[in-house]
Amino acid sequence: MTNPDSASGSPQSTHNSHAHSAAAPSPASTSTPHRAGDQPFFDPVAYGNGPDDSVTDATENAAITKHSIVIGGKKIAYTATAGHLVTVDSSSSLPSAKMFYVAFTQDNQKEDSRPVTFFYNGGPGSSSVFVLLGSFAPRRIKTSMPGFTPPAPYQMEDNPDSLLDKSDLVFLNPVGTGYSAAIAPNKNRNFWGVDEDADSIKQFIKRYLTKNNRWNSPKFLYGESYGTARSCVLAYKLHEDGVDLNGVTLQSSILDYTQSGNPVGALPTAAADAWFHKKLGIAPTPTDLGAFAEEVAQFARTDYLAALRKFPTTDDATIEKLSEYTGIDKTTLIAWSLDVAAYDSRGNSLFLTTLLKSKGLALGSYDGRVTAIDTGIAGQVDPNSGGNDPTMTAVTGVYTTMWNTYLNEQLKFTSNSSFTDLNDQAFANWDFGHIDPTGAQKGLDAQGNVILYTAGDLAAVMALNVDLKVLSANGFYDFVTPFYQTVLDLQQMPLVSAQVRQNLSARFYPSGHMVYLDGGSRTALKADLAKMYDSAVTNTAAVGRIRALQVRRAS
Repeated sequence: MTNPDSASGSPQSTHNSHAHSAAAPSPASTSTPHRAGDQPFFDPVAYGNGPDDSVTDATENAAITKHSIVIGGKKIAYTATAGHLVTVDSSSSLPSAKMFYVAFTQDNQKEDSRPVTFFYNGGPGSSSVFVLLGSFAPRRIKTSMPGFTPPAPYQMEDNPDSLLDKSDLVFLNPVGTGYSAAIAPNKNRNFWGVDEDADSIKQFIKRYLTKNNRWNSPKFLYGESYGTARSCVLAYKLHEDGVDLNGVTLQSSILDYTQSGNPVGALPTAAADAWFHKKLGIAPTPTDLGAFAEEVAQFARTDYLAALRKFPTTDDATIEKLSEYTGIDKTTLIAWSLDVAAYDSRGNSLFLTTLLKSKGLALGSYDGRVTAIDTGIAGQVDPNSGGNDPTMTAVTGVYTTMWNTYLNEQLKFTSNSSFTDLNDQAFANWDFGHIDPTGAQKGLDAQGNVILYTAGDLAAVMALNVDLKVLSANGFYDFVTPFYQTVLDLQQMPLVSAQVRQNLSARFYPSGHMVYLDGGSRTALKADLAKMYDSAVTNTAAVGRIRALQVRRAS
């Protein structure tokens, strides 16, 4: 693995093939039919997702089913549990929220040696359905990424890249998502904030550890997008509450909101998009995406940064190089003030809607390989109205259909409530205020602008738990959380110890925001995860120090 704190700041890459097409015939599923011991569950509780909604029911119930899968030539028998755990207020110990989760646990394992990983998406306001169905659970959807996945019938398949051979997997849904809700007199809005959210998930993790006798298990977090900011805050809060982690995976990070839209961090992603769509002004075209990304990153932090600072004074040689890297003509770049990350008044990325404009296409911000029609009425649809980004449009149908099929028919959990995969109300009502480990406010400025910064929380917990392993994973084609901006954020976070920084690794893949939707990238990321887990768990001295630290904090 590569340390992102290298002196040059150049990104390193994992090279693998692009996504396979889901249209190709697939081998028959190897899943074992459900056994007689399966325990279906119907939940009659109404889970409202509005800011003032809550439930009165505080029972813990779950559907339990038995399955098996072959991973790496080894057959693994596992149990799937889909249901609710009740969290409590840390002061009163009264029930505070009823949180929905799906867990996959390998059968007949010793709890103290078997790792457990807690997964979540971001938003804020997203359920964990995206990471559950797409990444490292035992079953996954088939998509046609980077192409549009045609309408039903869709397919699921056993996931040979599942992480179940390394860890038990728990996919949790924050309050207001999935079937998770506040318990009265609390309301959903009481949990919709950076610190409130992390506190509630901390309480969920502690409840899961208690209910399943997992306190002495090696523990890991896996967060995506806003889930990476959540992981930084959560990891520190867990440490302060006596729960020390062995590893954290940050996928598609946003650790410093003040750098969102930074053109220096975005330029290498724009160049990767231009490379993929054969729009570079370079001959011959680079053949190695990783090496090309390093070249552009070097230009971004030197000549390009200088040109941005000097504008409107211009240097023709620098603008020519910028045009070659992005596929955008010099006149247009000057009209953009050289800012490749700029947006128009409607929220459209200038770069993403211009690169293939001659073809009537726009690129996906979540995955620049994905294109969609950007003419006629399609070009007038509000890009901020939900899932209209080309990337999300390409996969939303299969996600919605297969989640309902999988949960109801295979995991045997049914409910009359509507499952909330994305909650716009949570995002609209979110409190981005955050008190960092030093007591400083790192969420909002005096004008109410989001300035959330959580890399400091990560630095603090890594300094306190010197054995904590952190893997940062990004896709080259992600314009939402650009890979090079993650490199810059990690380099600049306040972690001075070179020895502790050796625990921090960064990897990059030819994919988008949801790295795992690309088949080759998912396989490569699984291999990198396996290395990280083996490193964290097989170092018995480190595991012993983490357990001792946990005991000291809890006492």
